[in-house]
Amino acid sequence: MANALLAGGSRTPIGRRNGRLAGAHPAELLGGLMRATLDSLAIDAGKVDQVITGCVTTAGDQANNVGRTAWLTSGLPVAVPATTIDAKCGSSQQAVHLAAGLVASGVADVVLCAGLEHMSSHPLGQDVGSGMGDPYSAEYRERFEVTGQGEAAERIAQRWKLDRIRCDEIAVASQERAAAAIAAGRFTREITAVGEIDTDEGPRPSTMETLSRLKPVFDPGGVLTAGNSSQVSDGASCVVVVSDRFARDNNLTPLAEIEHQVLVGVDPVIKLTGPIPATKRLLARSQVGLDEVGVVEVNEAFASVLGAWLEEFRPEGATLDAVNVNGGAIALGHPVGATGARLLLTAAHELAESGHERAIVTMCCGGGLGTATMLRALS
Repeated sequence: MANALLAGGSRTPIGRRNGRLAGAHPAELLGGLMRATLDSLAIDAGKVDQVITGCVTTAGDQANNVGRTAWLTSGLPVAVPATTIDAKCGSSQQAVHLAAGLVASGVADVVLCAGLEHMSSHPLGQDVGSGMGDPYSAEYRERFEVTGQGEAAERIAQRWKLDRIRCDEIAVASQERAAAAIAAGRFTREITAVGEIDTDEGPRPSTMETLSRLKPVFDPGGVLTAGNSSQVSDGASCVVVVSDRFARDNNLTPLAEIEHQVLVGVDPVIKLTGPIPATKRLLARSQVGLDEVGVVEVNEAFASVLGAWLEEFRPEGATLDAVNVNGGAIALGHPVGATGARLLLTAAHELAESGHERAIVTMCCGGGLGTATMLRALS
């Protein structure tokens, strides 16, 4: 079997809803990034075996296999095939998982993995339109209560006894760390500018005092607000997964090895608890302790999701200080289809620079899923 290596990648700046990326066509946004990513790695586009793109709301100008459309929009070779997948927020992370499987099995040597979401144009749920039918059949509704993302996140806060102060503490940490990372230029290693736009738009000065003034948005008596939940965003991301043979033959210096991966299912009612069992399964499969993992990214879909993960792994030494050291989705934004590959790219760079041996990236996903990936440093 071949080793699956994360050769590198790039992402767009993350734009706020109705912000500076709102006027971009999704296929052009992603297509330009695909070409820039391959150029930055000096990989001939004709050598790409497959393109796999994660996208959640495949409607309108994100419909019709947007990964393939984006590839062709940028003038890349028509002979290279592309598919678009939906694992909700974990879509582009699962794209990387599928690519790693293809490479490890010998089916492919080079897979470009992408993620895309233009939420200014396509808010979550837009693809469930009037007159299009209910995605939840009567039999499904008999088995499961249908809940919204925010409602599920509030139930997580209740179950793990996370109060408003704790959720706001998580949000302030995200904002402060993202601001520090931007000021230090740590994201320049992964961002490809879109025109003159070269910086994430999401971060905003936040304190416990300013956050305390915000009202809950999902439950009047709840703890989650616009300030401690992820932002609605626009953005795209790309990473390239290659075999060790291809890397050697083409003089590449990959960022990390994709050592282990999992996709788990959880209760679709509370739905966002996936990072907890996904992390546990990943650690069990790898026979690595959490104390041996130097870089950890837990997607901040809501502060309660990260808060619950921290509570579960507190006995193993998990602390807020050691997780999401460059900020997370609360500050940077969460273009849902693009976030998984973005997190893997961020974690891989952090791993390469920190001197740690392993990194974990884990995400909650709508519908009751959880993704987790373990990266291993190559030097």
